[in-house]
Amino acid sequence: MSRSYKIQNDENYYFVTFTVIQWIDVFSRAEYRNIFIDSIKYCQQNKGLLVGAWCIMSNHVHLIISSDGTYPLSGIIRDLKRHTSSTIRKAIESSKTESRKKWMLWIMKRAGTFNANNKDFQFWIQDNHPIQLTSIKFIQQRLRYIHYNPVKAGYVENPEDWIDSSAGDYMNKKGKIDITFLL
Repeated sequence: MSRSYKIQNDENYYFVTFTVIQWIDVFSRAEYRNIFIDSIKYCQQNKGLLVGAWCIMSNHVHLIISSDGTYPLSGIIRDLKRHTSSTIRKAIESSKTESRKKWMLWIMKRAGTFNANNKDFQFWIQDNHPIQLTSIKFIQQRLRYIHYNPVKAGYVENPEDWIDSSAGDYMNKKGKIDITFLL
């Protein structure tokens, strides 16, 4: 992995993307989005995660994150992905209404079997490609990219209308996750 895709300084902000294996639309269900949101909140309260921006799409999540120094950012990311993977898996397995249950679990178990880094299951693609945000211009570019993702996908007309993102926070509307304003 190149140096540009490693966390060099835990207290700098990084743009990261977490992608569900095979781009499965897991987050089309509120139950699974809420698990991710609750996990972010836990990491904020207990691990020192700072969130500058976020957006949950149907099959991936964009974040601009940092650490307050309590824990290394790479460890927070590892724990966040591990916890959400396990918790969402259990939610899928125990769901009585999930119409895609067998299909999703089959794909995730198959991916885990063929990946030496997993025992028997894989929810997230392992690469996050953390990109350090080194200038105001770069921060503005990534904020725009994150917040306009649902607009580009055709889900909403205005970024602040997507409730599973920080776009509303930047327009003076309180969102679901506390953020640290970047600008």
